[in-house]
Amino acid sequence: MEKITVEATVENLQQVVDFAMEKLEARDCPMKASMQLELVIEEIFVNIASYAYESATGDATFCVDFAENPDTVFLTFIDDGKYYNPLEKPDPDITLAADERAIGGLGIFLVKKNVDEISYERKDDKNILRMKKFF
Repeated sequence: MEKITVEATVENLQQVVDFAMEKLEARDCPMKASMQLELVIEEIFVNIASYAYESATGDATFCVDFAENPDTVFLTFIDDGKYYNPLEKPDPDITLAADERAIGGLGIFLVKKNVDEISYERKDDKNILRMKKFF
């Protein structure tokens, strides 16, 4: 498993994305899966940077690991911000017109649609979000 820890600020998003894309490219991850994972990484990291630490700042750790047969990538985000389980929020009703839907929730919905498995746990005062994608 390889990981990067950065201050959870939007300014550090590109550093995390570049780290992930370098690892995916080294594993010959198909372009479609890479694009889906880039969207996932951006959404989760920006949420951590924007909401986890309220008015303070803190760190976010991003981990990437791989398995073969089938080719699989495992992504993990860890922060010690306030408790937040994004999986508790109900999916938006996408059958409604945009102006009829409640604000928020579309980002995590897109994350869930672009990975094969996702789980959350709170352990040792840390938020841990794990995702798995086959490619």
